[in-house]
Amino acid sequence: MQGKVVVITGATSGIGQVAAEKLAAMGARMVLVARDQARGEAALARLKQIAPDAAHNIHYADLSRVGEMKRVAAGIAQSEPRVDVLINNAGAIFNTRQVTEDGLELTFATNHMSYFVMTHGLRERLAASAPARIVNTSSRAHRRARIDFNDLQSARDYNGFMVYSRSKLLNILFTRELARRLSGTGVTANALHPGFVASRFGNQSGGWFSFAIRFWQNFAITPEEGAETIVYLASSPEVADVTGKYFYKCRAASPTSAAQDDSAAARLWAETAKLAGIVSW
Repeated sequence: MQGKVVVITGATSGIGQVAAEKLAAMGARMVLVARDQARGEAALARLKQIAPDAAHNIHYADLSRVGEMKRVAAGIAQSEPRVDVLINNAGAIFNTRQVTEDGLELTFATNHMSYFVMTHGLRERLAASAPARIVNTSSRAHRRARIDFNDLQSARDYNGFMVYSRSKLLNILFTRELARRLSGTGVTANALHPGFVASRFGNQSGGWFSFAIRFWQNFAITPEEGAETIVYLASSPEVADVTGKYFYKCRAASPTSAAQDDSAAARLWAETAKLAGIVSW
């Protein structure tokens, strides 16, 4: 990873923070995307302690808002001559249904739309830097989900965990279609399940849900363990030519049949592009 440029979202806590620090220790220059300035500056300071000679950088954006997604991706593309790895890791879960200023359900916007729009905005930098990699954090929670194209915004019978699970299914479908479209470009795309990790994830979801998550985190793995597969997919020569796969514990795994539905992946791509106002790729 010496001299590589890695862009990562959701890197101010949990597995994202650990992955960023491990990749920095391996020689990568990290470019963080964060929302909270205090946590962002703390994360950047830690990276500078680990690798003081690397010009690590940070950009701030609310990745639940399409305009912010586009702005920060364009800013990174403009300021970075190359991007070797993009790690889409930002994610959230919410106990109650909330709608963004774009009219999108908040989980869908944060966990799925941000992956799509950030990748679109950095696609040219990645292709120009090939061989390059895209790593998308999904979850085993996708196994509980099915996609309903008539209710992508979860307006009916909202359940926080089920909506989160569906967003993780969307991550895998997006990765499959992305890998297909990137075939021959030298850019790979893979998704992963990090494991159930003890972190601040879900603490802000609200209500009883936050308490339940904190309880179950007593039985969770550490962020260091959860970050291993992210680091593996971002750096290992073993997966340099692997694309369109789903990984767990640094090994290819089989997602559900719903997550392997290529027609659903293609339809999701078209629906997402329309919602994002992206007319071409």
